[in-house]
Amino acid sequence: MTTEGFKAFAASLPNQPGIYKYYDESGELLYVGKAKNLKKRVSSYFTKTFTSYKTHELVQRIHDIQFTLVNSEQDAFLLENSLIKEFQPRFNINLKDDKTYPYIVIKREPFPRIFLTRKKMNDGSEYIGPFTSAGKVRELISFIRQYIPLRTCKLNLTHHNIQKKKFKVCLEYHLGNCKGPCEGLQTEEDYNDGLMQIRQILKGNLKPIIARYTTIMKEYAANLDFEKAGMIKKKIEHLEQYQARSVVVSAHLNNVDVFTIVKEPEIAFVNYLMVQNGAIIQTQTVELQTKLEEDESDILIFAMAQMRERFNSSALEIVVPFQIDYPQEEIKITLPKGGDKLKLLEMSKKNVEYFREDLRRQKMLHLQQNDEAQYKVLEELQHSLGLKELPAHIECFDNSNFQGSFPVSAMVCFKNGLPSKKDYRHFNVKTVKGINDFATMKEVVFRRYKRLLDEGQPLPQLIIIDGGKGQLSAAMESIYNLNLEGKLTVVGLAKNVEEIFFHLDTESIKLSWDSESLNLVRRIRDEVHRFGITFHRNKRSKGTFKNELETIEGIGEKTATQLLRAFKSVKKIKEATIEDLIEVVGISKAAIINKYFEKKRGLDENPAPF
Repeated sequence: MTTEGFKAFAASLPNQPGIYKYYDESGELLYVGKAKNLKKRVSSYFTKTFTSYKTHELVQRIHDIQFTLVNSEQDAFLLENSLIKEFQPRFNINLKDDKTYPYIVIKREPFPRIFLTRKKMNDGSEYIGPFTSAGKVRELISFIRQYIPLRTCKLNLTHHNIQKKKFKVCLEYHLGNCKGPCEGLQTEEDYNDGLMQIRQILKGNLKPIIARYTTIMKEYAANLDFEKAGMIKKKIEHLEQYQARSVVVSAHLNNVDVFTIVKEPEIAFVNYLMVQNGAIIQTQTVELQTKLEEDESDILIFAMAQMRERFNSSALEIVVPFQIDYPQEEIKITLPKGGDKLKLLEMSKKNVEYFREDLRRQKMLHLQQNDEAQYKVLEELQHSLGLKELPAHIECFDNSNFQGSFPVSAMVCFKNGLPSKKDYRHFNVKTVKGINDFATMKEVVFRRYKRLLDEGQPLPQLIIIDGGKGQLSAAMESIYNLNLEGKLTVVGLAKNVEEIFFHLDTESIKLSWDSESLNLVRRIRDEVHRFGITFHRNKRSKGTFKNELETIEGIGEKTATQLLRAFKSVKKIKEATIEDLIEVVGISKAAIINKYFEKKRGLDENPAPF
């Protein structure tokens, strides 16, 4: 890649914290760096004039750049340290052992003390960390001690010693910094309750301390003591910026592999985080071309096996976003509900999502930079379909539903071969009851072009209906009703086989499988799928949809959930026998459900005409 190419790549990086890795032409890792802002940091290598010979030499050798997004500057620091220690790149400085990292220890003893240490010992105590800033840790411990009184002495506070009254309270008790457990003035239960609060604070729940200091700050300000109020404000800012512990390097993790996946119709992306001894030492995102109708589980298992072999992983635990049937019985599959493993999964998802979006941006940028080539693609499509005009304005419709219920529709718009996202539209179906793709398509096409006509907006040269001949016929009814026949072209795109057909034609058109015009049609189809599915998912997450089963009189949310767990979808429930339903929900409710779907099947077999 040329220097100009690297400049363009660096300019496309996100303004987010992370680490970056430079590789030479042979694939050797040359350098690992951290950045508060990846875009600014990596760009600086290709825009500045370096006086250092080594830096100049490094830039000359760079052949490939990889990066990993993290949540904070602290995480970037810890991940950088882990990777340098693991791979020792030739252009990085040598690092000291990680014992220099500070930890907070909750000592294993009666009435445990809490203090900072740089020596992690196998003594049964609880070690929290590591941390990147000893100063911030000391400040946090100081805050905690003001908020929750703890002992700081090294006395052996066994029950026997306290009962024998061997100790006397010290100055810390009289100052209010300790409740005097040495004289039995504080119970172990009360002390342990304070420890539980501290554990929550160290996990990042800083709200109680922040609220307390906010109150104190306001009191100082009300008394016009602005100097003290300013000091308290700085403490609050430190707390708000403070991240108690990082999953990039965590004492709570051992060896584990983390995988996430994002799947599109003909492509999938999988991210891999390799964690060893509590530290991330490898990160990679790969792109997979799907050939058949493989589901997410099959693709993920394939990618997991390939990447674990590539990186010689021996981890006996794999963290994934959904349940899979992994063929190796000795491997533990974990679907985390919280804690560090969930944070790792979220980090992995963040990286795979960025990889996909960045790839899409690069493709679009390539198209934008080559207007002449794009014009030729549109000309090719015009010639292949026999269109009167160049299809500079294309719109594509697709219907979507969830488990056989709750239809929505989506429309995407491409202008000059590129997405025009401000013109994208989604539709909540208004006039159609139940699932009827034909009636739904008829409704949304009518609504879309009725509005364009009413507003005097330009019409597209080409409309693509993603579906079979039934959906195309339904769309054409709306075109006829709006008197738009001959003013634009409407085609159907057969699902899976990628054939294009016109209304009433008996023969379909098959674009050359390696043609740019078919690639454009695929991009448009994939985009309408993505847009529709995202809209549908957002509505489901907001609770907009009510499950169709719950609309059946006598069937509530609990029964509906029970059925979906057993049959996985409304469609399979519709196809189930009365005996199958009885096994899950009993005779009475099975009869209600069976009667409902029998009646619905009767209506579907004799549908009302358009």
